[in-house]
Amino acid sequence: MTEHKIGTREEWVAARLELLKAEKALTRRGDELARMRQELPWVRIEKEYRFETDEGTASLADLFRGRSQLLVYHFMFGPEYTAGCPSCSAIADGFNGSVVHLANHDVTLCAVSRAPLAKLDAYKQRMGWSFPWASSFGGDFNYDFHVSHTEEEWRSGAVEYNFRAVDLRLPEGGDENPFISEITSSVGTDWPTYRREGPGMSAFALEDGVVYHTYSAYERGIDGLWGMYQWLDRAPLGRNETGLWWRRHDEYKSGNDLNS
Repeated sequence: MTEHKIGTREEWVAARLELLKAEKALTRRGDELARMRQELPWVRIEKEYRFETDEGTASLADLFRGRSQLLVYHFMFGPEYTAGCPSCSAIADGFNGSVVHLANHDVTLCAVSRAPLAKLDAYKQRMGWSFPWASSFGGDFNYDFHVSHTEEEWRSGAVEYNFRAVDLRLPEGGDENPFISEITSSVGTDWPTYRREGPGMSAFALEDGVVYHTYSAYERGIDGLWGMYQWLDRAPLGRNETGLWWRRHDEYKSGNDLNS
């Protein structure tokens, strides 16, 4: 028997109308935040970054693919990983359907990771993805945008992530935490190797041949990119999370496979 409040249709409508007021206020606030993002100053990119793509070696400007706007998803896939981060993989499952719409709105969406291109291509084929994915292996791009951290930064306990210095090292015995063990084993590494990469997204503009950095977000700043979370937030039990409940889409038991 449910312990949740049970009511009449009239009570539900009255409560829903109150909630609607709050939802509309949140929507208006979201519109305001979007305008504030677009009003941030643009920062000219002076460094010559190089990437490996399926089309060959590319500059940051090349990643725009002839468009004026570029959205980069910083996908956690380090050179030592045996597979992409499961959280980033869940987010990236929504990219294929968005890429074509963004492209026809003068925006290119591209994932970037430090793993060599051959690893990215193999994983991309496994996942059935077709969106652009570039390798920044051997370059500074990930470090400059604070989604990768050197061993020295890690050992200092003060890596820069999400616009602050943070210690990402585990307390003694922390690697025995079931959640930590599961997520690190899922990519074939230990915690320091796994978490020297971080998730995020960055936006860029290309104008008169000059590339500008316009926006970046990390941690829960990319919550909105998790398509499944937007649905769960509207489900009766919400996110209802316990441990690492999500998987790569080809790792769920067949009983939960809609195609089975």
